[in-house]
Amino acid sequence: MLSHFFPSRLSLGLAQAAVVAAAALLVAALAQRRLRQPFVAELLVALARGIGQILVVGSLLVLLLHGPQWLSWPVLAVMMAAAANIVRRRALRIPRAFTLALLCIFIGAGGVIALMSALGVVQLSVLMLIPVGSMVIANVMNMQALFYNRFAAEVTSHTGEIESALALGATSSTAVRPYLNASFRASLIPATDNLRSLGIVWIPGLMAGMVLSGSPPLYAALYQFVVLAMIFTAGSLSCLIASHLLPARIFSPQDQLLLRP
Repeated sequence: MLSHFFPSRLSLGLAQAAVVAAAALLVAALAQRRLRQPFVAELLVALARGIGQILVVGSLLVLLLHGPQWLSWPVLAVMMAAAANIVRRRALRIPRAFTLALLCIFIGAGGVIALMSALGVVQLSVLMLIPVGSMVIANVMNMQALFYNRFAAEVTSHTGEIESALALGATSSTAVRPYLNASFRASLIPATDNLRSLGIVWIPGLMAGMVLSGSPPLYAALYQFVVLAMIFTAGSLSCLIASHLLPARIFSPQDQLLLRP
């Protein structure tokens, strides 16, 4: 229906974005009225930032397509820093969360992207490396935020058990190990379910885009699996590194718990 009123692609895209944003705001308003939480204001900021940022990135990609291949890596590095900052905002109770998230994202996402590029799994062209790398970084960011949030909730709700274990002579790492394990498992749920439901519950956009651009459907399906497997590998690696570094950040040198309700 919208195509009859907006003949040009740009105007049609703006109209489609406006309709979807209005639907999201309507749901947020209903949730705000029911749960008494300021969902609308937060969603407005998120929608404004999202549309603005994606338009800027789209314009930059047009320019980068005519530049050298090495420009992809600085762009991905900026994405990693921005992702770490978003994780920091979602993990305010974790001391020095930005540096922790940046290190884990750099090793997890950056390491997997670099390895797969070196092996030829991901092409080094700007057109392929930046979109695939951004998908890996974004999903690792979400897994990191979920890991830290779940871990902070687990620790603050089991303060008594942790301090009892410390009083009985357990090390700080041993005292929080059950909660690290629970947080690690929870952080892997989205990536694991994406792999399990691939092709049954959802057909990802990358695969659909490759088919529409003329790639063989079977190759597009295999490449989509490659990307999702990269996401799982990078995310699990980043959370595994975080599980080793987190205890030192929530305990004092005297093994006193700093993360409290």
